[in-house]
Amino acid sequence: MINVDDLGWKDLGFMGSTYYETPNIDALSKEGLVFNNAYAGAANCAPSRACLISGLNTPRHGVFTVSPSDRGNIKTRKLVPIKNTKHLNNTIYTLPEMLKSAGYITASFGKWHVGDNPLKQGIDFNIGGSSKGNPGKGGYFSPYNIDFIKNGPKGEYLTDRLTNEAISFVEKFKDSTFFVYLPYYTVHTPIMGKEKLVEKFKNKKGFKGQNNPKYAAMVASMDENIGKLLTSIKANNLENNTLVIFTSDNGGIRAISHQDPLRAGKGSYYEGGIRVPLIIKWPDSIVPNTFTNQNASNLDFYPTLQNIVQPEKRATLLDGLDLNSVLKGEQIIDRDIFFHFPVYLQAYKKGKDESRDPLFRTRPGSVIISGNWKLHHYFEDDAIELYNLKDDISEKNNITDLHPKITNELYEKLEYWRFKTNAPIPSEKNPSYSLKFEKNKISNINKTDL
Repeated sequence: MINVDDLGWKDLGFMGSTYYETPNIDALSKEGLVFNNAYAGAANCAPSRACLISGLNTPRHGVFTVSPSDRGNIKTRKLVPIKNTKHLNNTIYTLPEMLKSAGYITASFGKWHVGDNPLKQGIDFNIGGSSKGNPGKGGYFSPYNIDFIKNGPKGEYLTDRLTNEAISFVEKFKDSTFFVYLPYYTVHTPIMGKEKLVEKFKNKKGFKGQNNPKYAAMVASMDENIGKLLTSIKANNLENNTLVIFTSDNGGIRAISHQDPLRAGKGSYYEGGIRVPLIIKWPDSIVPNTFTNQNASNLDFYPTLQNIVQPEKRATLLDGLDLNSVLKGEQIIDRDIFFHFPVYLQAYKKGKDESRDPLFRTRPGSVIISGNWKLHHYFEDDAIELYNLKDDISEKNNITDLHPKITNELYEKLEYWRFKTNAPIPSEKNPSYSLKFEKNKISNINKTDL
């Protein structure tokens, strides 16, 4: 399971990018099943990973954001946000623990971010994973700033190192059943690529907001290393009975790479913040070079894998969908996808995110996606937005007034889901909020940044 950090939906060749170079992932897309409508469990790192590892949506585990939940200027927040849970509680039966129950040896190479030590949450071997959410200043080159890793030679690149560790693990345990979780720190900030690759992309013309040579170098290194890992799997005669999942933990950062036609980016619950690339390859079960329009979420990995491996101890409460019938090419399953974010997340760069306003990537709210329809509900002003993603994937035209029946139906579904999951909704007014201050703040941004 390869989970790239902050990789945007369109940051890959097979997804339409003409600037980034990803030949190995493009080849993987032709060997497996591509999901056109795949979503992260949440719009930023910690909650998305908590959803993936637990199989539970955010109201059930309480990890809504990267702590704290009161992000942004206090005078611009109308509500007191719900208190955030920093990490998954160790009592949660995790995906790695379920796989261990089925006889799998489990390993993680890279960013964990849902606990202090993955060895306490079902991982047998860990390199580089802890509570840290990024490699820190200068951290992509040895000596490293992350935990549970020995420094390599000076200048060693972190993405190379994590992949080499994963390959060594595969070779050591090739005669066993194993689970390799490869959550690269790349392409999270700080944006740092190998100098030769950076120079290469400086000489290449960018296109529509995809033109950062350092970021392109990071994407190229990630792709090169995924190719090395997949080659190792083939060389060890493991390809035919190895299931490979490739995805991202959330949308890309718009200030670094645009995902047009998707609106906004990481941290927003518009499509640019939650829609992600997804490929699943499984030679014995999946027809290669196929695609599906099935709405999928990283919450679905847990129930799908659980039904494949048939563990001795099963998780009884999971919020995702078993995708096995979809993997076999059967009909699309009608399902709804929900997001709940009762907290604040300040803008990455003021005025640059294309979210509801230039101060926040998102304000407290919930979202439901049902077929082609998507409804947003924001708690500060009780605002409703409705979009038809088939006709308006950019979410430019709020059509609540044109479709009151659909709006009401989706809102009722969302309300029932929040009741069923005991989703907390912030209602306490923030005594420090200042309408005048907020307006002045937005006015100043409009004068300087937009």
